[in-house]
Amino acid sequence: MASAPPEANLPLLFSDLRPLSSVEHGKWKARPSDSAPFLSKHHAIPLTIDEFASAQRFYPIIFSAGETPVPLALMGLNEGVNTFIDDEGKLIGETYVPAYIRRYPFLLARLRDDSDELSLCFDPTGDTLGEFEEGEPLFTPEGKPTDATQAILQFCEQFEQAGQRTTAFMKELTDAKLLMDGEVSIQPDGAEQPFIYRGFQMINEEKLRELKGDKLRNFMKSGLLPLVHAHLFSLALMRDIFGRQVQQGKMPAPADAPAAA
Repeated sequence: MASAPPEANLPLLFSDLRPLSSVEHGKWKARPSDSAPFLSKHHAIPLTIDEFASAQRFYPIIFSAGETPVPLALMGLNEGVNTFIDDEGKLIGETYVPAYIRRYPFLLARLRDDSDELSLCFDPTGDTLGEFEEGEPLFTPEGKPTDATQAILQFCEQFEQAGQRTTAFMKELTDAKLLMDGEVSIQPDGAEQPFIYRGFQMINEEKLRELKGDKLRNFMKSGLLPLVHAHLFSLALMRDIFGRQVQQGKMPAPADAPAAA
C-alpha cells in the first residue's frame, strides 16, 4: 500500500506513523483490546458533525480556539483528566466512543506532498498490531488485503469524508461569525471561589438569533441548524463532567483553566 513513512506532525493519540505494507507486515494480525491507557491523559477528542447527535448525550461539544477551530468532545474539563477512562485504560460505564478513537491505530495519510493520494497508515507503538498468534490477519498469503483490512480502510475513508463535511460546517460558522470565546463558571458547594474554564469557542446565541433571510434559510435547509442546537444543548453537561471529576478524585485547582487546548 505504501513504502515510505510520512513526515510527521503527528495527530492526537499517535506516537508514530508508518504505512501499512504487505511486504513488511504480511504476517501481522490485528487483535482486539478492551483498554486504551493512552486515552487517560487526553481530555478533548476531535469530533465530526456526523457524531453530534450521539455525542451530545454524553459530552459537551465545544470548538477549539484559534483561526481554524474544530469540534471537540470533552471527556474532562482539565488537561490530563479523562473522566470516562479508568487508571487501567478501560471505559467507565456506557458511553459513545468518538470515531477518532475507534479508528486508532489507523488513519489515512498523504505520503507525498506532490500527490493527493491517501495511504492507510498505523501507529506501530500500539499493542493491537503485530505478529500475534491470535487476531485477524491483515493480508492473505498472496499479499492481498483481507476483508478485515478492507473494512478498516472503508472506515477510515468514511471518517475522512465526515471530516470534509465537518470542515465545511466550521467554515459556515466562521463565515457567519457565529463563534465567540467561551467561558464556563462552576461554583461547587462549599467552595470559596468558582472554577472558571476558558480557552475554547462556542456558538454566540445572540448572533444566532439575529440570522435572517437567506442565511437563516440556508442554515435550515443544509441541516446545520440541528448541529448548532446539539452543540448548545450539550454545554449543559459541563457541570456533569465537573461532577465526575469530583467523584473520581480528580478535582482541579480552583483557578482559571482551559476546557480545551
